[in-house]
Amino acid sequence: MNEALGFRADWPAPPWVRTFCTTRAGGVSTGGWSSLNLGDHCGDDPAHVAENRRRVIASIAAVPRWLRQVHGTAVAGDGVAELPEADAAWTRQAATACVVLTADCLPLLVCHRHEPLVAAAHAGWRGLAAGVIEATVEAMGADPAELLVWLGAAIGPGAFEVGAEVREAFLAGDPQAAVAFLPGNPGKWWADLYMLARQRLARLGVHDVYGGGLCTAGDPWRFFSHRRDRGQTGRMGNFIWIAPEP
Repeated sequence: MNEALGFRADWPAPPWVRTFCTTRAGGVSTGGWSSLNLGDHCGDDPAHVAENRRRVIASIAAVPRWLRQVHGTAVAGDGVAELPEADAAWTRQAATACVVLTADCLPLLVCHRHEPLVAAAHAGWRGLAAGVIEATVEAMGADPAELLVWLGAAIGPGAFEVGAEVREAFLAGDPQAAVAFLPGNPGKWWADLYMLARQRLARLGVHDVYGGGLCTAGDPWRFFSHRRDRGQTGRMGNFIWIAPEP
């Protein structure tokens, strides 16, 4: 894998699991999409996006399963149609990469401790509150205690100020979510997506959770951020796949 394009998840996954998370460096896009934008829906030149994707695919040597993300809870499994409308995907097929695109929303990479089973999920606050994590774990059909999760780069708690309606959406499902919100400006709250995800994973019985320390908004040289850049920005790719047998 080309380290000039991104980095691997730092977690104790089984040896057959591969991961790659792109940054904004190493591509051909310009302007607000500079330079390794993988999103084909955010206003960038399609030829630039195609070249950026080609570079990443050549680096990971796996076939990505792209999604049409809609901040929902649908999960695409093996055998689905091309470009499904979903915010998570799982696979047992070698060299097929589950991938979610992000630029502030929380990416989750998931693997089974003993079996060739991986997944990726895209969790903005709407999808997180609606249950995309729960839907992903259910779709994988495995004992949650046997799963490992890595939380990728997302907007951090010191940069994600939200309205009261966001806080209420989480508290309606779990009053303990209150600890993930700190008072901000009048009528606003600072939300911790990482803590909210960890709470939901713990309730499901998933306790081996890693990552969660990278803020997209606070690192403009490394990450795209939809909020920081006021909407004109690219998307990073978060990939996970099963290595083919030698």
